[in-house]
Amino acid sequence: MKLIKKITFVLFYGITLLLFQACSDDETLTPDPFVVAFKNLSSNLSEIPNQTEIKLVYSEVAEENGSFTISIDAKNARYGIDFTTVPEAVNNQIKLPITIGETASKIVFKKLSPYMDETTDIKLNIANISYNGSNIQGNIEYALGTSPSLGGNIQVNVGGPNQPNQAFIDLSSGIATTPRRDSWDLGFYGGAHFRVTINGALYMATKALDTDDIDSVNEASVIAIQPEVAVGTFRADNIAYIDAPNGNILETAIAEISVTPSENKVYLLNLGSEVSTETPKPGSVSISGGKRGWKKIRITREGNEYILQYANLNDTTHQQIRISKNAAYNFTFFSFEKNAVVPVEPEASKWDVGFTVFTNAITGYGSYGFSDFIIHNRKGSVTAYRVNTEDIPYEDFTLTSVEDTLFSEDQTAIGSSWRSVFKKVAHSDRYYILKDANGNIYKIRFTALTNSDGLRGYPEFEYKLLQ
Repeated sequence: MKLIKKITFVLFYGITLLLFQACSDDETLTPDPFVVAFKNLSSNLSEIPNQTEIKLVYSEVAEENGSFTISIDAKNARYGIDFTTVPEAVNNQIKLPITIGETASKIVFKKLSPYMDETTDIKLNIANISYNGSNIQGNIEYALGTSPSLGGNIQVNVGGPNQPNQAFIDLSSGIATTPRRDSWDLGFYGGAHFRVTINGALYMATKALDTDDIDSVNEASVIAIQPEVAVGTFRADNIAYIDAPNGNILETAIAEISVTPSENKVYLLNLGSEVSTETPKPGSVSISGGKRGWKKIRITREGNEYILQYANLNDTTHQQIRISKNAAYNFTFFSFEKNAVVPVEPEASKWDVGFTVFTNAITGYGSYGFSDFIIHNRKGSVTAYRVNTEDIPYEDFTLTSVEDTLFSEDQTAIGSSWRSVFKKVAHSDRYYILKDANGNIYKIRFTALTNSDGLRGYPEFEYKLLQ
């Protein structure tokens, strides 16, 4: 009995000692410091608007009030004459508050002079943080000059689980343009060819008819073919009714517009679906609302202009508009609702990647609609390819790792491969290399499919200029 008591005491003492040591170890752990960091690394002065926000983020929710100081080091630029900030700097120092419950802060940068050039170099540095347990580390410097953006983190506003927006992002400036995806119907190519695109973000489809007389077409004459002129019929041959997903301008559903008027046929145009307004459960999407109906269109050309004829199916007369080519843009966009040209994409040289609902093709099953899709600007000479982390970890990929032969023109090189809609996450085992029209090369890693509330339509990515 005494032996059992002795063993029991030894075991109890040993366990108590282990627990005490564990508690002691916990008490000596150093907590993570409170950090303030720039969300992005730089901006291109020649590309940002006259007033832009420079965002800073905290490593955690502020549990007390404090402050931090940003120092300004400017070369060939004068504060108050060439540029200024909000809050205002005093002796080249900007002081910002840290407020309980907040997770971020910002500086508003204002350009006052148009004469800042390639010799201008403005650097903002986190010089001091007045907050218990803080440390200066991470993205502590922000550069403004005429060089391309060094990189950063971007949350893209596709607009939530209905994904009403398209987002076109210029990596060299970090600027995003976010039109509604239902703001346009047709795009008229600004390059050497006379080509017209349909809005795949609404799942539009089109088919040529055997006539060049738009007023002779009515619903009765096309009712037999309407079921096949649609996206998602699971017929392999219906890819003839959509633009090639790869982005080749020579493979649009509408043929090259001929200089010979009689060769330009009338097209039956399925306008696709409205943007849904239903609210799905978190992590899901609701993309398509009601059907938008049909149009009949015919397009001819004259000089440097497209001539668009359009009408509802049973109309016996049509409307007509002339649309001039604009070489600065991939497309000039037209809206049937507005009966006018509308702004959508930035200039061709001012965007690299686009986030959009997209009409893709599935081998053997034809056209199909995808959400959370990413294209690169093929028509603007952007190329891309994928890298797996098992081959080269993201952190280890440098400019010398780039393989030029892998760059693809296919605008779906990123496509849907970056995310898992079943797991509702961005894949962590891959990233992408992108080369813009100016030869700048970036590595891009997608970090989130949803926002902090689990809602789709707010993807995030980080990117870095390789140099």
